Amino acid sequence: MSTESLHAIAHRWFDAFNTKDLNALLSLYHDQAEHFSPKLKVRHPETNGLIKGKYALRNWWRDAFDRLPSLHYELIRLTAQDDRIFMEYIRHVAGENDLSVGELLEVRDGLIIRSSVYHQ
Repeated sequence: MSTESLHAIAHRWFDAFNTKDLNALLSLYHDQAEHFSPKLKVRHPETNGLIKGKYALRNWWRDAFDRLPSLHYELIRLTAQDDRIFMEYIRHVAGENDLSVGELLEVRDGLIIRSSVYHQ
């Protein structure tokens, strides 16, 4: 994919997250997409941090949007090449310390097939 196309996916991803538009967010993902997050590992230890499929993604993000109504991501930097997008952003939630996040999106046929979140 072109760098421009990958950047467009990333910007749609941020727009969907920040408006809490779950359907728009899920439309960016392949039906069998995988998502890894340290927060998943903490909140749902049985997953070991990894969930698979849109149904699991929907449940995870719906819970996050419901629990964290002030959740907002501030884009710092995008780096895209071939079929990968690396995003750096700040996670803002009222009453919590800001969190620096790195997230890798792997794209196949225009859809995110895997996302991996990194933070301390």
